[in-house]
Amino acid sequence: MSIIRSRASLLASVIAAICSAAPVAAPAQSYPSKPVRIITQFAAGSGGDIGVRIAATFMGENLGQPVVVENRAGGGGMVAAESVAHSAADGYTLLAATPGTQVMRVFMANTSIDPVKDFQPVTAITQSMAVIVAHPGFPAGNMAELVTYARRNPGKISYGTSGIGSEHHVSAEQISMLTGISMVHVPYKAGIQAMNDVMAGQLPISFSITGPVFGPARAGKLKLIAVVSEKRYARLPDVGTVQDGVPGFVPVQGWTGLFAPAGLPQPVLRRLAADTVKGITSSEGRAKLFDAGFDVVGNTPEEFTLMIQRQIELVGKIIKGTGMKISDS
Repeated sequence: MSIIRSRASLLASVIAAICSAAPVAAPAQSYPSKPVRIITQFAAGSGGDIGVRIAATFMGENLGQPVVVENRAGGGGMVAAESVAHSAADGYTLLAATPGTQVMRVFMANTSIDPVKDFQPVTAITQSMAVIVAHPGFPAGNMAELVTYARRNPGKISYGTSGIGSEHHVSAEQISMLTGISMVHVPYKAGIQAMNDVMAGQLPISFSITGPVFGPARAGKLKLIAVVSEKRYARLPDVGTVQDGVPGFVPVQGWTGLFAPAGLPQPVLRRLAADTVKGITSSEGRAKLFDAGFDVVGNTPEEFTLMIQRQIELVGKIIKGTGMKISDS
């Protein structure tokens, strides 16, 4: 797919520019001199929002300035992404985003942002395992049973995700491609809204990050069908994987990363990345994020850029194989 090759080449150029840039001390010495804003696509109180706010607290401690989180949910993450893409590249306005905007938008013909050219990756804050959850009365209890039930009821099972083109939507399309089942996608502004509708009996199944599901699952309000993975998840050792019922499945890993507008001065980039990583990988930061259901990443700008490039290549293969179309939600 030519778009994949062109994006990969552009990402390689970005990495080279990062590596070759000469350090300049002055901007880093004066930065930050005022509060830093993180604009996030997550709805207030959602699992993703909680993770960003925990990270922001530790960032602020290291930067020596408050880090304020602003929720701008909607448009499949585009409301938040557009506001940051058009902001000054000075390190005071950042984006906390997921593959929904920073990977999936690569494959959209008509979009107001270019996720590669318009943003500078800073660091991946966390990774989050996804899980397929169902109402307790849903007939299937694991992935193999879900596939069997869906084959017997083509087009009659609806599933919720955090939006069109989200990593969960792409994973569901891959499941359909590999099994031949047909399910109806119901996109939401936030995954937690879909999960709540499952608990209320208004939706049979949904995809969710693990953090918000632990409590409802223990209370018997949710049934855990499968983790969206190739291998079992240590925090849910009794829950099987999607691959158990769908051989050949390759998960589209969920993450939350920090981005700045393109053109951010190298000293400011280095300061932001170092202080963010220092905070979230501290024993207290790691523990708080773990308790909220997240696994800490904390990589360098170069490592994060390569991580995004590999995911673009994987998603490109899935889109080509499924023929799915990603459009504005």
